Amino acid sequence: MGYVTSLFARKMVAAAGAAVDGPALLASVGLDPEGPWNPKVMLLDTTYYGMLERMAGQMDVTGLPVRVGASMRCDEYGALGLAWKAAPDLLGSFSRVERYARLWTSVVEYELRPDPRGTLFILHRSGTRRLGLRLSNEATLASAVSISRQVSPVPFAPLEVRIRHAAPESIEHHEAYFGCPVRFDADLDALLISREALAQPNILGDEGITRFLISHLDAELSQVAAEDSLETRTKSAIARALSEGLPKMADIARGLGLSARSFHRRLSEHGLSFQALTEETRRELAEGLLRDERYSLAEVAFLTGFSEQSSFTRAFKCWVGNTPASYRKARPTA
Repeated sequence: MGYVTSLFARKMVAAAGAAVDGPALLASVGLDPEGPWNPKVMLLDTTYYGMLERMAGQMDVTGLPVRVGASMRCDEYGALGLAWKAAPDLLGSFSRVERYARLWTSVVEYELRPDPRGTLFILHRSGTRRLGLRLSNEATLASAVSISRQVSPVPFAPLEVRIRHAAPESIEHHEAYFGCPVRFDADLDALLISREALAQPNILGDEGITRFLISHLDAELSQVAAEDSLETRTKSAIARALSEGLPKMADIARGLGLSARSFHRRLSEHGLSFQALTEETRRELAEGLLRDERYSLAEVAFLTGFSEQSSFTRAFKCWVGNTPASYRKARPTA
């Protein structure tokens, strides 16, 4: 199980505009359509992918990842975005992402790898290459190009873009945006960048600011590790309690050795909420149980905290867009 920043979800919906029911889509993944765009609020990766797939049912999403990537701004990434701008050159900027990407996603790792023509900036993301994941990968590569153009003193374009999945019917949007050949069905998801481009001094490069920001980012990484521990323990406790019905926050806090007030405060400090964690746990548990034919739909409903199968069916359809029976039929069983 992994997480991505809710900023990406909001950006996708904003880029789609009137072609989709934006408020309903955001609400379906637990985001307040009128709420602040807080990049520290995280979404489960499968929740995010599911939202993108629902968007694909409402519009042509071929050019959407490119539009979203083009809309990304350095400042929206918080301290990491500032560190990107303050790095001495573009190589330094990409190195920051390679090291600190965990601050906005737990499902993607980045790698800088030497290549005879320059350097590959590689995106590693595991999991089934469902439509939502493919769209997310394209948007991520486009975002890297967007923020590179914001700091480079000369026009920036990669030498080549490589994308592992098959090409859409048209790649006109991709080639126009990236300004270079775009190879689908490639062996990697990556940007190939020339040594000359990476050596360009950033227009706002500042060593003093960089040292300060790196210290800040290191501290944030430590906080993320603590958050992961609290989040993992919380979701495990919720999963164990669901067969007795929907758990109360005070009961889960007590099981973790915390007062309800301290538990609420610690979750809030990490951009988490008990309600969201409970919903994510129920959905993840339901998806796992549905892959095992030994459990009937009624048993899955009971084990995920629902008193009635009809209530479970409605909730599951809201989570993933399909009924439990349809989901089970479409997925390989355990």
